[in-house]
Amino acid sequence: MFSPRHTTPEKFFIEACDEGADAVLAIDRVSNEMTLTGKKDVPPSAVTKFHTDHLHHTGMYLIVITRKRNVGSLLGHAVWKAVDFDVVSYKKTVLHLSEIQSQENKTFLSMINNVLTTDGFYFCTDFDLTHTLQRLANTSPDFQEMSLFERVKNSKKLPLQKFSLYPCTHFIVMKPCRINGKIFEWILISRRSCFRAGVRYYVRGIDSEGHAANFVETEQIVLYEGAKASFVQTRGSMPFYWSQRPNLKYKPKPIISKTMSHLDGFQRHFDSQLLIYGKQTILNLVNQKGSEKPLEQAFAKMVTGMNNGIYIAFDFHKECSHMRWDRLQILVDTVAETQDEYNYFMVNSEGKTVAQQRGVFRSNCMDCLDRTNVIQSLLARRSLQSQLQRMGVLNVGQRIEEQAEFEKIYKNAWADNANACAVQYAGTGALKTDFTRTGKRTRWGLLMDGWNSMIRYYKNNFSDGVRQDSIDLFLGNFAVDESDGPTPLRVQKDWKFLTLPIIMLVAFSMCIVCLLMAGDTWTETLAYVMFWGAASAITATIILFNGQDFVDAPKLVHKEKMD
Repeated sequence: MFSPRHTTPEKFFIEACDEGADAVLAIDRVSNEMTLTGKKDVPPSAVTKFHTDHLHHTGMYLIVITRKRNVGSLLGHAVWKAVDFDVVSYKKTVLHLSEIQSQENKTFLSMINNVLTTDGFYFCTDFDLTHTLQRLANTSPDFQEMSLFERVKNSKKLPLQKFSLYPCTHFIVMKPCRINGKIFEWILISRRSCFRAGVRYYVRGIDSEGHAANFVETEQIVLYEGAKASFVQTRGSMPFYWSQRPNLKYKPKPIISKTMSHLDGFQRHFDSQLLIYGKQTILNLVNQKGSEKPLEQAFAKMVTGMNNGIYIAFDFHKECSHMRWDRLQILVDTVAETQDEYNYFMVNSEGKTVAQQRGVFRSNCMDCLDRTNVIQSLLARRSLQSQLQRMGVLNVGQRIEEQAEFEKIYKNAWADNANACAVQYAGTGALKTDFTRTGKRTRWGLLMDGWNSMIRYYKNNFSDGVRQDSIDLFLGNFAVDESDGPTPLRVQKDWKFLTLPIIMLVAFSMCIVCLLMAGDTWTETLAYVMFWGAASAITATIILFNGQDFVDAPKLVHKEKMD
């Protein structure tokens, strides 16, 4: 693995992943020039991935995976999970920085590490994990000749192929499974889009290019005796301009923009979806009453004019209220005929393509996490039932639900998938995973959902601004200037941010003290309690009324980008 001790004051030396490769990549730390040199000229080293990022004052940094863990093999190609990283400055020293600049640079480095330590970086050095099996099967020869990184970035072809960046995938589960004594590989891959990435309340709806927030493509793959099958689904925020900024309330009211042209962004989104996936069936799982109702109505109205699109609104919470989760079968039955029409991708043991997927289910709730994952797991199981029967793993009349050993693997993997998506977007594991793991909604699951909801409330209001800034810095959405000028990190909160909470805390504390020290004269005690209680309540009301001034908001992205 790469280690800082394999650097010199002038260069980094990085060895190719390919075993037996002679060439070593040398990166000039001053000019950033990349050249090839012989292995004999540098200490032995190896690296699995490198990435460059630009931070304040100190310029370029090299981000390297220093430890990886094998999670399985896909079609004979090893798949790895990145475990540890190293962030190394191109600059030889930071002594030229002022004290403020040095502190800011440490903050930026901490933000980068915050992203790197969030679980969910998987990669393969010699197979393309970023595209579905069907897309890979239908690509042109020119595409096949591209490096893995070029396929994702559509960048100019690099001459240093062995050292191209390896794109990372968000979540992968790979399990050898057995049914009827037949062993097959079952794989679940989720690919989270790097466009409009961020945290739940600061990134909603779409941007001007039609990229939806929290857009995730999930592919379920089955491999058995040379045959392979794939079923793809997508999830993403409702694709028009809406926001839901945190304001200290448990559930901020979502706001639909009155100034943006919704149909333009909406059309861009679905033009790309139709091009990539084919026909679209939109499953909108939001509430059809209360604050979510206007969003459902707006979405339904926009879909009316879309070709090759089917819109189905299913009020998840209403239908499944009072623990009636069996009613989810209503939705599965409703779309069964469409699912059969869309089919799935399949190649038989002789290498012949016998089926193509012609459309996808695009599911969403408010966050595209909890409700969405439950529905996707049910539709994926229905597809898997057909695939395993066609491959000869399941006998005629057998149901997946009856295969206890495999069902446990299946449900836990989908619950883990929900958690992986939720941690990055909402800050906690997913809700409703008790149903995904067991097939039943339990009271313990409800308690855990309540606990996770409390944690989400705290993070969404008091730490998501930093998380959003970290993501934007990592993805290059915010470019740090090397000049000595002030950065947005130096922006200070106004007087209300510190003063009012202190007043409220002091007033509430005095109210408690008066009650504890109450003497014989209750009239005087009651007067003090009423005074301090009123002061506390009035201050709390002012804080809630100005809630957006007290939450942890992003500092590094211009406001128009966040709206």
